[in-house]
Amino acid sequence: MLKQVAEGVLIHQSALLENNTVVVQGGDGVLLVDAGITGAEMVCLANDLRELGRPVVAGFSTHPDWDHVLWHAELGAAPRYGTARCADFMQDVLADADWKAGVAAGLPPEIAGDTPLDLYGLITGLPAETARLPWDGPEVRIVEHPAHAPGHAALLIEERRVLIAGDMLSDVFVPLLDDTADPIEDYLVGLKLLEGVADGVDVLVPGHGSPARGEEVRARIALDRAYVEDLRDARVSSDPRVVAPKPGWEWASALHEGQARSHARRSRRDGTPG
Repeated sequence: MLKQVAEGVLIHQSALLENNTVVVQGGDGVLLVDAGITGAEMVCLANDLRELGRPVVAGFSTHPDWDHVLWHAELGAAPRYGTARCADFMQDVLADADWKAGVAAGLPPEIAGDTPLDLYGLITGLPAETARLPWDGPEVRIVEHPAHAPGHAALLIEERRVLIAGDMLSDVFVPLLDDTADPIEDYLVGLKLLEGVADGVDVLVPGHGSPARGEEVRARIALDRAYVEDLRDARVSSDPRVVAPKPGWEWASALHEGQARSHARRSRRDGTPG
């Protein structure tokens, strides 16, 4: 079911991981950001859009994690964009003859049988430094940064004052770092770039969880920063997201615990504090 979060901006949330698919209404149709994670949900979304008379004219994947690069034939054959780095990452994945088996093995078992992979990762990379999404709709600014995943980008819909944040600023997941040479600094750089556009934002839509409004947008940025700095400095985090947000989500707490262990090992190896 579609829910409006701002004028001309709607979301469709998955049941399992609370993934937010964002629908932005344009002149001839809609932009679809991070299409969803199960076939049934994507077919439901396609049906909702048909009832509204709004075909999908463009897609965008905020980053190359499996749950952000899925698609369904019912959504049509619109171009699906991502940053150049996101598209390059997906091309490397798809170049492996056994990519489908590898992706399927990593899917949550609850949805493995209903996650279509035929159109997985077919992303058109926008030229490096592209500032605006090419589509017939409200201007969408691309805010690429090094946090969380290769080629990660947030989208700022300036005239609607909406920020689509991808896998950052969630109220259900702690910040999840990429495996880079300096993941802590990369994440802090990403947060700084998002903070730089926050004055123009009334509504934040994270990749997972609930949208934020007004002052809560900056509060989420501050919470993410505090978590990452605690991780960097080997402090016990008081972040409420380190505890399972609801029954059945105990695995979410394990994400923090595993990340804290990984960073501690990296610090010992590199001989850095923490």
